[in-house]
Amino acid sequence: MDLSTIVKNIKTREVLNFKDTDIKGISYNSNTINSHEIFVCLKGEHVDGHDFAQVAFEKGAVALMTERPLNIEIPQLVVESTQESIADLAALFYHNPSYELNLMGVTGTNGKTTVAHLVQKIFEHDRKKCALIGTLGYKLSSGDDYLEAKHTTPQAPQMQETLQKILKADVLNVITEVSSHALEQFRVKNCRFSGAIFTNLTQDHLDYHITMENYFNAKAKLFKGLKKGNFAVVNNDDKYASKLINLIDKEVTILTCGVKNHSDVMAHDIEFMSDGVSFNCVYKDKKIPFKLHLNGMFSVYNCLVSIAAGILNGISLETIKEALEDTRSVAGRFEIIQSNPMVIVDYAHTPDGLENILRAARELTPKDGNLICLFGCGGNRDCTKRPKMGEIAQRLCDKIVITSDNPRSEDPQQIISDILSGLALINPKTVFVEPDRRLAIKLLKDISKENDVLVLAGKGHENYQILADKTIHFDDREEVKKIFGE
Repeated sequence: MDLSTIVKNIKTREVLNFKDTDIKGISYNSNTINSHEIFVCLKGEHVDGHDFAQVAFEKGAVALMTERPLNIEIPQLVVESTQESIADLAALFYHNPSYELNLMGVTGTNGKTTVAHLVQKIFEHDRKKCALIGTLGYKLSSGDDYLEAKHTTPQAPQMQETLQKILKADVLNVITEVSSHALEQFRVKNCRFSGAIFTNLTQDHLDYHITMENYFNAKAKLFKGLKKGNFAVVNNDDKYASKLINLIDKEVTILTCGVKNHSDVMAHDIEFMSDGVSFNCVYKDKKIPFKLHLNGMFSVYNCLVSIAAGILNGISLETIKEALEDTRSVAGRFEIIQSNPMVIVDYAHTPDGLENILRAARELTPKDGNLICLFGCGGNRDCTKRPKMGEIAQRLCDKIVITSDNPRSEDPQQIISDILSGLALINPKTVFVEPDRRLAIKLLKDISKENDVLVLAGKGHENYQILADKTIHFDDREEVKKIFGE
């Protein structure tokens, strides 16, 4: 794409040193920039891209997008916000692929990954191709391997490039996870969504959003962008449901889902079993029994919003039932790694998420067995949730092992102390502390017996651990197989 085309279509404050040239790509990382790309100077939490513009120029950048003029003899597009303008640039460069796709977004504190996978399965059972973009990466079909992703929702250039690849592969349906960070940082600006799904809203990311009101407003942006002909699915049992519904355009088709509050799609007669959960799905005059290989009340809610999304895309309840009953757990989401003792790995890293997982695990715990949870909390993140998670774990479990998650640059002992502050009593027979996560899993084996249920929470699908000075390979699932297989 010619730079002149970009200048004509992107709102700028001024253009400096203009000279038309071919732009072959968009970069915001000076370490990975290629020749003939435009370098966008993004301002992050810890670094400012303007400081790396000279390096980008020396490595082959032929133009810059900046928020202030720089002393570099190269074409510069000076804009109000590079974070917002990169989204406009990306949509222009990749020719707005979402305009030709049935792009659906799922947002909420918990359940996004599972719902995205369930929706993909539902489409494929209806013989419709459906791509997925999310925490685990992206893939064109459920049978494909994931391509790596660094964020729940990619940055705008990667998002638009991925959508373009999906379109070129003749896949016209896409389900994507949409994080609150993505909405605040314009990563999905210029993505035309045909529908949006709301799972729930509970405490998370307050280190970034500061208040729950800000967090809600970030999530709500996805729904405010919907128009006539689009759809919205809302978990009607969530306390933010009515507030969200009131913000949605009246011409948008809305389906509510619930177990407690009267909703369009409901689950009745819910029964939990060792191998899953069953319920009757009620929609209009239909009642269809579902028997799932998924566990916990949270799975019921995830299925309900997925069922509603399928209905709104013209897929029959019978086909939806086949798809969901054929689905096993998503990687790192209530994933049962072994039995005797039963070991479950889950991504739960919020108070609500941890409580949901532990309640589901309690349903599987024999009367003469113990429920034991191993968990930690991430460093450099919302520290107010740490004592809450400690209180929840102690209240719902027979024993707990407190360890490290991704401590990042924070002192692991301080994180553990914050968790311990939420405990009513620190009994050395039921509360164990081991900062080294590998050793903590070995300790978990030592304090458990065959009929116990063990939950490793916080990391789920992640195969790394972020420490102060490096990131190491670490996968809870691999460690469980090694340690419990010894």
